[in-house]
Amino acid sequence: MEVNYQFPQGFWWGSATSATQIEGAANEDGKAKNIWDHWYEQEPHRFFDNVGPSKTSDFYHTYKDDIQLMKEIGHNTFRISLSWSRLMPQGELNQQAVTFYNSVIDELIANDIEPFVNLFHFDMPFDLQKQGGWESREVVDKYVDYAATCFRLFGDRVTKWFTFNEPIVPVEGGYLYDFHYPNIVDAKKAVQVAYHTMIAHAKAVQAFRQFDFTQSKIGIILNLTPSYPRSNNPADLRASRIADLFFNRSFLDPAVLGEYPEELIAILKEHGQLPSTFEGDKELLKRNTIDLLGVNYYQPRRVKAKEHLPNPYAPFMPDWFFDNYEMPGRKMNKYRGWEIYEKGIYDILINLKENYGNIASFISENGMGVQDEERFIENGEIQDDYRIEFIRDHLKWVHQAIQEDCNVKGYHLWAFMDNWSWMNAYKNRYGFYSVNLKTMKRTPKKSAHWIKSVAEHNGF
Repeated sequence: MEVNYQFPQGFWWGSATSATQIEGAANEDGKAKNIWDHWYEQEPHRFFDNVGPSKTSDFYHTYKDDIQLMKEIGHNTFRISLSWSRLMPQGELNQQAVTFYNSVIDELIANDIEPFVNLFHFDMPFDLQKQGGWESREVVDKYVDYAATCFRLFGDRVTKWFTFNEPIVPVEGGYLYDFHYPNIVDAKKAVQVAYHTMIAHAKAVQAFRQFDFTQSKIGIILNLTPSYPRSNNPADLRASRIADLFFNRSFLDPAVLGEYPEELIAILKEHGQLPSTFEGDKELLKRNTIDLLGVNYYQPRRVKAKEHLPNPYAPFMPDWFFDNYEMPGRKMNKYRGWEIYEKGIYDILINLKENYGNIASFISENGMGVQDEERFIENGEIQDDYRIEFIRDHLKWVHQAIQEDCNVKGYHLWAFMDNWSWMNAYKNRYGFYSVNLKTMKRTPKKSAHWIKSVAEHNGF
C-alpha cells in the first residue's frame, strides 16, 4: 500500500472512553451512586429514550473481549477513566474496584496497548455533590486523596495520567446551561467551580510529583474549540477573543502556563464574578503545570458581535459578549447539528506551538456521532464511509501540523465502540464497533477495518 500521509514512529493510535459511559454495572460490587445515577432516578425523561447509565455497554463484564478487539484493529494506546464512586464509595477504598481496574490495566498491557488513565470524567460521586461538589474546597481535598490513591495503586504500570477530561463541560452543563446535574444557573458558582477544578488539578499534579515516577507524565484533557470571528471587524474580533477566554483559555492558560489571562480576570472583576481564593493558590498553579495535553476537537465555534445588549435583569453569562454565528455554506454533520471544520484541529496545534511552548500534545478525542446507523448496513456491516472521511480529513491536518513541527504525538477516536452519551444516551453512535443494546454483541463497522490498516502502516 502506498502511504501518502506517514506519521512519526511510535505515533499513538487508539480511542477513548469514560467509566460512566461504558462500564455499566452501576449498582454492582460496591459502586456508590454518582450524579448521573441520581439524576436519572429523578428525571429519566430528560435522557434520550429514557435510557440511563445502569448497564450502558457493559465493559465491566466484557473488557477482556473488548481489549482483544482493540488489539485486532491496531490500537497501541487506549484511554479509560476511573470511576471515583466505584473506587472510593463513601471515601473508603473498594477492593473489588481495585481488582477490576488492575485487571483492565494488566489486560491492556498484556495486549501491547498502553493504558492512558483519566481520573475524572463528569462523574462526581453523589454523596460529594451533596456536600457542594466542586463548589466546595473540602471536595477538592477529597479529590486529591482519590488521585493520590490512584497513583499509588496503578502508577507502577500507568505512565500517562490525566486529572480531568473537558473540565469546562461540568461548568457549562451544571452551572450555566442546564444540561448536567445539579442544573444550577449561576455564573458566580460556575466560576467558583471552574476555579476549584483547576486548584484540584494543580494539587493532584503536586501529589503526582511526590512519587518517584521518572518515566511518567501527567496532564489534562481539554476540549479546545477555536473561536472564529465572523469578520475582521474589531467588534467581531473582540467577540471571538472573549469567547476564547471563557471557553478555552480559562483552563488552557492555568494548566500550561500556570496563570489566568489578565483580560479574563478583568472581565470577571468588572461584573462581580471573581471566585474566592486561598493564599498560596497562585504559586500552586504556577508550580504545577502539565507535561502532556490531551486535545478534544469536534467542531469550531463561530462568533460575532452581539446583535442586542444583554438583558440587565437576566443572569450573567459568557454570552453577554458574543453571539453564535451560523456561517452560510458551512459543512454540517446533520445528525449532531455540528459543523465539520477539519482545519480547526490544525489551528489548535499551531496555537499550542506558538503560544504554549509547543507542549507535548495528542488528539485525545475527535469523532462523528450519527443516528440510526443501521440504515447503512450492507452484508451485515455498517458502511460508515462518512466516519472514515471525517477521520481521514482531520488526520491530514494533524499531519500538516506535524510537518510544521507541532509536538503532537497521537490520535484517539471517540470512541472504540458505541457508548452511552449522557443526556443523549445512545441517540448518536460514535464507535469503530457497533453495540447491539439487546444482545451487547460488538460488530466492526467499515471504519474498524480502515483504522486497522492506518495503524499497521502508521499512515494512509
